[in-house]
Amino acid sequence: MKHSDVLVAGGGPVGLATALLCAAQGLVVTVLEAEAEAAVRAGSRAIFLHGATLRTLGKADLELAQRLSNQGLTWSGKHTLWAGRTVYRKNYPQPRSGMTPPFTSLSQRDLEMELRRACLAAGVRLAWETPVETVTVRPGHVEVGSGHRASFLIGADGARSAVRTAIGTRLTGTRSDASFIVVDLADDPTGPPGERVFHYRHPAAGYRHVLTAPFRGGLRVDLQCRPTDDIAGLTADPAAWVAPLVPSATPVDVTWVSHYRFHQSVADTFVDAGRRVLLAGEAAHLFAPFGARGLNSGIADAAAAAEAVADGLTGTVTRAEAVTRYDTVRRAAALRNRDATAQALHQLLATDLSTRARQRAAATAARCSAAAGAWLDRIPYGPRDAGIPDSPY
Repeated sequence: MKHSDVLVAGGGPVGLATALLCAAQGLVVTVLEAEAEAAVRAGSRAIFLHGATLRTLGKADLELAQRLSNQGLTWSGKHTLWAGRTVYRKNYPQPRSGMTPPFTSLSQRDLEMELRRACLAAGVRLAWETPVETVTVRPGHVEVGSGHRASFLIGADGARSAVRTAIGTRLTGTRSDASFIVVDLADDPTGPPGERVFHYRHPAAGYRHVLTAPFRGGLRVDLQCRPTDDIAGLTADPAAWVAPLVPSATPVDVTWVSHYRFHQSVADTFVDAGRRVLLAGEAAHLFAPFGARGLNSGIADAAAAAEAVADGLTGTVTRAEAVTRYDTVRRAAALRNRDATAQALHQLLATDLSTRARQRAAATAARCSAAAGAWLDRIPYGPRDAGIPDSPY
């Protein structure tokens, strides 16, 4: 049986970040990934890395943070419109060479490739086609399947987490009935950085809300659907209705299309009763894509989990104290993120008269009030505060 200090279930961005951050603590780490090494992640599921996240990764591997900054795209600015009229616009200065940008945007495929590269350089063992089928917590260790043993297991194996199921906890929360369609378009990677654009009541989309967000090599388009919309029809052939929603110079070459609903769910506990198993990322919580809370909060989980297991192994504090602290701090952050997601959804749906009236009043006031426009620009993403020092997630 192979022994490690830490087993990490899941080879996605959060799992790989967890492994890298654990390795930076001097721990022996093995990642267990159910898919094959050659499997390719499709679509823009995780494209936005906040500056705080880059700094977190930089503590483990400064060159990795610099590569992600250089490979990703820093938007030229943000732009918010109401029924075709600009209500807010802000330009971003491009970051100076060698400086950590406020954020970077790149495909999940490229992010995972760089994280894998950094993990291998740090001595992390990657076990492909190794799904988590059983988890057994012993007095002195945890066993996964019949071939892996470690002092700790960190479950970063996504929304359908086998680790979460094995420790007997569950996600509790809600899922909105409102649907959103996401379409990825191929983009000219040599072109200038684009803006993040949120368009309330887009005239070319039948007065639905539309978000466009560029990432290196592509453009993501999110369409907020109505209850009566034919989701299957819209996702089957998106090119025709997407074309009027993007800049005229953008080639309408659809590379991926999917749809989602807002999730606001948090696990009942992030740890097992024996204090040897921890959950991170979507194994612990599900948030909507607006606000980039899933990836960035997941990597914040990863950093806290790595610190907890390192403290537990070195005896800085007892294992129970270290793991309980992780549960307390990161679950509180998840609950704040869940509430922020709920606020964002409330503003996006605007199902009550008072919310709609306030938004319309702000759109009118934005003609002469920068504050009104800034409020409209901000509210679709929810407040950015997880109550954690130096991290909005």
